[in-house]
Amino acid sequence: MAVPEGSPVYEPGLRWSEVDRFRPTGGSYGTPVAEGAGFKYDEATLHELANEWAELAKEYKADLNQADYLVKTKPPGAEYASGNNADITQQSGAALRDALIQRIAYCENMERKYLAALGKYTAADEHAATVINHQPKGIL
Repeated sequence: MAVPEGSPVYEPGLRWSEVDRFRPTGGSYGTPVAEGAGFKYDEATLHELANEWAELAKEYKADLNQADYLVKTKPPGAEYASGNNADITQQSGAALRDALIQRIAYCENMERKYLAALGKYTAADEHAATVINHQPKGIL
């Protein structure tokens, strides 16, 4: 299957397990803005993105709990082959655990970035409201 032209567009609430193919259209995020000050995401989008990163981190944490079972694998028997098999499984579990810890940290970092952007968005909104409220009232 050929990859469609254009850049992918973020779709809120989309679960990649539900997607049967790459779709380059749809969604409303990432609307271009003029160069300089401005936001590419609206407030609702920032909330949604922060929530999705938090949810992904939560899913990785659940996987991390399951990976601990692999790290604690015991050999089924007392012979050499069973012990070696358990050792390899434990090493694989440790590698999985390390990868999941990195992914959790990445997701939590992304969530913090979107929340920080949301704070900047809110501060800019409040500043604009203050400026408008200090304007003279009535017809000029």
